[in-house]
Amino acid sequence: MTSDTSGRMPGPGTVTSVNLSPRKTMRKTPGTHGTVIFDRGFDTDAHMGDWHRQVSLLSSESIGTMQAKGLDVGAGDFAENITTIDIDLLALPIGSRIQIGDSVVLEISQIGKVCHKKCAIYYQAGDCVMPREGIFTVVREAGDVNVGDIITTLSLGDGTCDRTTAESIAEFAAERAAEAAEEAAKSAEKAAAKAARTAENCNRLAGTESEE
Repeated sequence: MTSDTSGRMPGPGTVTSVNLSPRKTMRKTPGTHGTVIFDRGFDTDAHMGDWHRQVSLLSSESIGTMQAKGLDVGAGDFAENITTIDIDLLALPIGSRIQIGDSVVLEISQIGKVCHKKCAIYYQAGDCVMPREGIFTVVREAGDVNVGDIITTLSLGDGTCDRTTAESIAEFAAERAAEAAEEAAKSAEKAAAKAARTAENCNRLAGTESEE
């Protein structure tokens, strides 16, 4: 999914599913509504708590990229609380505030996450979209979230959130740096292999011409 960097307010979008689970590290069960509690998260959800990742969101468009790889996945399968459509979540900097429905206000506290343990989806597809394209929030104003609720961007953040710890920021930055280094190594390996094939073809051609 490509984010909009034009500076305009993303959205509006729509809630397509509300997903809850009794435990962490499991897929969430899709539903039609839920209640978020101030500075805690969804009532009865495993990720509810006094921390910076109280409510998570993932777009239907992001899920679609995994479906295109042949996976039978849908809302809640990536453990997101709220599945959305028609709003570019990645264009919301940390500190941005969004309103859902009539009363709920969430503030973006983290974009993406570090996966300490690869999930079943990663092993099925060799990839998982949530660490890159999921966003995490804290609850600034409580209320009910329902399927069909409109998601409106209230303000764009400055890249900071008072609930996001320095340790979390450092861990996430280190993970992204490691991923970038891994991609660079893969690209270098591919380039070296291509150069070797080119050299081999040139040598073969030179040998053929000398025989003639």
